[in-house]
Amino acid sequence: MNKIKVGVIGGAGYTAGELLRILIHHPQVDIIFINSSSNAGNPIDEVHSGLTGETDLVFTDALPLDKVDVLFLCSAHGDSKKFMDANELPASVKIVDLSTDYREARPDHDFVYGLPELNRDAIRKARRIANPGCFATAIQLALLPLAANGLLTDEVHVNAITGSTGAGVKPGPTSHFSWRNNNISIYKAFEHQHLQEIGQSLRQLQPGMNKAINFIPVRGNFTRGIYVTAYTRFDGTLDEALALYTSYYNDAAFTFIVRKNPDLKQVVNTNKGILYLEKHGDKLLVISMIDNLLKGASGQAVQNMNLMMGIDEKTGLNLKSAGF
Repeated sequence: MNKIKVGVIGGAGYTAGELLRILIHHPQVDIIFINSSSNAGNPIDEVHSGLTGETDLVFTDALPLDKVDVLFLCSAHGDSKKFMDANELPASVKIVDLSTDYREARPDHDFVYGLPELNRDAIRKARRIANPGCFATAIQLALLPLAANGLLTDEVHVNAITGSTGAGVKPGPTSHFSWRNNNISIYKAFEHQHLQEIGQSLRQLQPGMNKAINFIPVRGNFTRGIYVTAYTRFDGTLDEALALYTSYYNDAAFTFIVRKNPDLKQVVNTNKGILYLEKHGDKLLVISMIDNLLKGASGQAVQNMNLMMGIDEKTGLNLKSAGF
């Protein structure tokens, strides 16, 4: 089989760095170009120092779009649409967009929402994928089995804490080390931008679902990972809930139900989603954990590429957690 020829737009950020780390070692990928106008001519490992000794690739400001099979868009939110509007891409080029620009289903685009646990068959047939958000991925994994069985009949309460890499590579008032270290804070309570895509997916499985998703996002004082606690009314037993979740994720490549209360370190540096359930009175508590840069971004993007290109979705993604 010929190798998949890949291009990357916006190659300097955290998600691009993780994407390149995976793609460099992907056995069925050749990286054709990594575009970054601000770093053109510079070696990749001068920006992504973790790749020292692993590649001699350099950034370019060229766009040889006719030379690639798959194009990853890793630019800032809003820039993917600008890129798509400004460039005529060959019809044969498949696209995975890691921004928010095409996650909302609309008649003006044909991007498929790229959550394999929800849309695996559609992803396999798609030309263009909107990669899900990090919070959205973790929260949806916690709730999809309930929606699939029509059981989201009450409000859902979600608290989720994310690592500082979720804020991007450029430091801001709430993301630079001296502020983030030994600190914790809430932001965008009840109105985070990922709520739209979460609601869209839940209604795909449970049409008419109109109960509130009460989401409190928290900035954590660690670098990577997302830890979600979600609870809602559930009239069944814990065993019944476990049966629902186990059945729903039976063929999922990276999502696992565990019986022991998990630790965030179990998913860091992996493309896994780990779920743990408890029953308290009439409430079901679901803990959901992912690495925000991998299953929440670049790892899931490669998983989507694998599905689109007809290869095993785990290819290049057998990563071990950095527990120690």
